[in-house]
Amino acid sequence: MAINLEKNSTISLTKSASVELKKLTLGLGWNPVKPTGFFGAIFGASDIDLDASCVLLSETGEVLDKVFFQKLKSKCKSVQHQGDNRTGEGDGDDEQIKINLEKLPKNVSYMALTVNSFRGQSFNKVEQAYCRVMDQTQAELCRFTLSEQGNHTGIYIALLSRQNNEWHFSAKGQPVHGTNVNDMLPTICSSL
Repeated sequence: MAINLEKNSTISLTKSASVELKKLTLGLGWNPVKPTGFFGAIFGASDIDLDASCVLLSETGEVLDKVFFQKLKSKCKSVQHQGDNRTGEGDGDDEQIKINLEKLPKNVSYMALTVNSFRGQSFNKVEQAYCRVMDQTQAELCRFTLSEQGNHTGIYIALLSRQNNEWHFSAKGQPVHGTNVNDMLPTICSSL
């Protein structure tokens, strides 16, 4: 059974998995806020183009690689973005990032997961956002509900860290201003 995480909490993914942890899928889902009132009925909900990204970092915080909607695969081919969802419509995960832990280079100590609004729409227009982590059997290990609505355009969701051959997931939920993953790097690096 998946663990529901709260902001600033950490779990061991390795210990939570019922199998030897070899692969992870990071799923991100969201919905546009449904407008209310007369004009809401006329114009309906607007599409929200959120973009999930994964930043690979060394133990010292050096950015080794980034995976996002314009670069779907890491240089080492162990981290792969499954494609861009530009609306947030539909059930289930809107975007996924798959990680092959067995192929991940040893110098990758951290992986930061972020989401940002490509068109600069604020998170006041987003609801029911979440991040979930699944193992290679698609068993959900944990889920983190992103409740940070506000005028920000991004969220530093979580940090995956490798410690003594064990992977941990730390829920961050930190609002950030920026419309792409590069805008979020100072926040990520200062949190290590």
